[in-house]
Amino acid sequence: MKCQKKQSLHELLIIILFREDIRPGLPMLRRIREAHQKEEKHREANLKNRQKSLREEEEERRENVLKNALGSENKGFALLQKMGYKSGQALGKTGSGIVEPIPLNIKTGRSGIGHETLIKRKAEEELENNRRKIHLRNQYEEKATDQFRLRLKSKKEELKLEGDLKRSQKACHQLDTQKDIQVPKEPWYWFMSEEEEQEDEKEKELEEDEYGDEELSVLEKLQILTKYLREEHLYCIWCGTTYEDEEDLSLNCPGPTSADHD
Repeated sequence: MKCQKKQSLHELLIIILFREDIRPGLPMLRRIREAHQKEEKHREANLKNRQKSLREEEEERRENVLKNALGSENKGFALLQKMGYKSGQALGKTGSGIVEPIPLNIKTGRSGIGHETLIKRKAEEELENNRRKIHLRNQYEEKATDQFRLRLKSKKEELKLEGDLKRSQKACHQLDTQKDIQVPKEPWYWFMSEEEEQEDEKEKELEEDEYGDEELSVLEKLQILTKYLREEHLYCIWCGTTYEDEEDLSLNCPGPTSADHD
């Protein structure tokens, strides 16, 4: 009898173990999931049963009224119908008026009347100021770019003048030597090395030059030397030619400047 009871209890225990999953951790996860589901249902129920605020109720009533067209029960619409107005027709004798009613602009904020206009005006003024600043900055950048180009052009022209003067001095030295001229008309008529220039500067401190060499610019020196080469040697530095006589020079040489030969 006792053996039969033990066997039946053992079989009952086996059946229970097979019916339920008693792995560790599963009951806790199931309880957490059920708690989340209950909380979600509770939240949905609160949203359904929540009482609407006065503002929400006013907005809902206003939207419902605006969605529906005016009927003959409206006194104003009834008066329009008596005067011949039909639904969908434009206002005015000629039918050139508005068709849809003037829309409502509901003020929901606490600011005073005209505050939105003030904000809009300030925004437009700020936008205009920004545009003006951008315009001024662009003008400044363009002006700076133009000045840089002018400086660069001036520098290039200055280097070109120095190169033309150097070539003229070398040509003058060679032509003077061919005519057995031992001393240049002016010291700077011939090209000098740095050492010779330093010695010449020391001499100038003691005596004044006839042309006022200290005040002469590169362009002035080039003009004087060009005139000397043309008159004394019938030579044009830009043509690179020594002409036979003054008539040949005047007929075949474009002019006494670099621009004449461009």
